[in-house]
Amino acid sequence: MAAAAAAAPGALAILQARHAHLVAACCARLSPGWRLSGSWTVPRVGPATWARGWTPAAGGAAWRRGYSSEVKTEDELRVRYLEEENRGIVVLGINRAYAKNSLSTNLIKMLSKAVDALKSDKKVRTIIVRSEVPGIFCAANLPVPTIAAIDGLALGGGLELALACDIRVAASSAKMGLVETKLAIIPGGGGTQRLPRAIGMSLAKELIFSARVLDGQAAKAVGLISHVLEQNQEGDAAYRKALDLAREFLPQGPVAMRVAKLAINQGMEVDLVTGLAIEEACYAQTIPTKDRLEGLLAFKEKRTPRYKGE
Repeated sequence: MAAAAAAAPGALAILQARHAHLVAACCARLSPGWRLSGSWTVPRVGPATWARGWTPAAGGAAWRRGYSSEVKTEDELRVRYLEEENRGIVVLGINRAYAKNSLSTNLIKMLSKAVDALKSDKKVRTIIVRSEVPGIFCAANLPVPTIAAIDGLALGGGLELALACDIRVAASSAKMGLVETKLAIIPGGGGTQRLPRAIGMSLAKELIFSARVLDGQAAKAVGLISHVLEQNQEGDAAYRKALDLAREFLPQGPVAMRVAKLAINQGMEVDLVTGLAIEEACYAQTIPTKDRLEGLLAFKEKRTPRYKGE
């Protein structure tokens, strides 16, 4: 420990000397389509099958899902851009009812394509991952906030997908667990690495060794999820909570959100001194943006800022 402390000032000096490199690296991690100069490249167009929905329900303020004709009922992954007050929120819906949302090669390929497209779309503010199959949940390294809405079963790979999200919310009736040891294998989709980071090493070992399944209340007690809700008649209590959270995120500066996530994720993997240098480099990314100037102007004029992700 003493040796590490003595080496810290030297390490910080080296990091500060390479400040520009850190900034460039942070920018590169934000999205393959972004560049350092402060003006962003045009994002790639997403798949043609992406649908835009959510329209007001007749006779009230409640919202109902509206699907475009481009979405096929057999699609294993449905990607929807929400509209109106929810603009900027994207929902990834997993739809493999016949296989209880178990991961298939095709589904993984579809997830990969969706993630690649979403990474470079600066209009996307928050992503919700949910199941289109009632009672089953079964998102990835994206630069924007991701929320896993668990309204049913999330066992094995399903929980590993949820662990890859920034925030997890679940219904009290949901069931979660890494149960692979029952099959004489181990979690192979990141579970042995992400679960200890989420709840601590000792408890993660206990849950994996025992293949224990937790309900929503137990998962909340150990810190596996952030929010637990009583399930509603529609079976989408966790999704509704995820949507509420996503709406809270929408007003914030999109560049700042991406950079904040990057700083947190990268900083958690290194020592504090290096983490602070990463934070400094990420902070520098927000200074030349138009959004920062808009935020200051909106504060001065006492109005809501109109951020454009620039």
